[in-house]
Amino acid sequence: MRLQQSAEIAATPEILFDLTQDYGRRLDWDPYLKEARLIDAKRPGVGVHAWCVATNGFGMETRYVSFRPPSACAVEMVRGPWLLKAFSGSWRFEPVGPCRTRVEFIYSLAGRPAFLTRVLAKIFDHDTRRRLAALRRAAEVL
Repeated sequence: MRLQQSAEIAATPEILFDLTQDYGRRLDWDPYLKEARLIDAKRPGVGVHAWCVATNGFGMETRYVSFRPPSACAVEMVRGPWLLKAFSGSWRFEPVGPCRTRVEFIYSLAGRPAFLTRVLAKIFDHDTRRRLAALRRAAEVL
């Protein structure tokens, strides 16, 4: 199932890309996570693995499959909670005016068993809206 959320934020794509991909600052603004770190590198990039743990305790290892600062990046799940059969996500940053950016989060997921997909989609959709609001608050005070 594909989920998509977006928001316009008063900041440049460079600022927003850096803020979202800086694992040293990620917990400062992201209400969804209680742990976020890179596993095998100091900076994100294609092929780099990250480990993130949600506030609900579920952890997921992802691998960057795309990394194009400041416009987009994407990850896919390598290892995750038993109830997620598959997960991938991309973040896109598109300038829409001077110092204004449209940020778009797109996630694809499949639950295990399949009936969980809709439940998980509702949870991810809610959390994604909260993340975008938190990103807006963090970026607009910089």
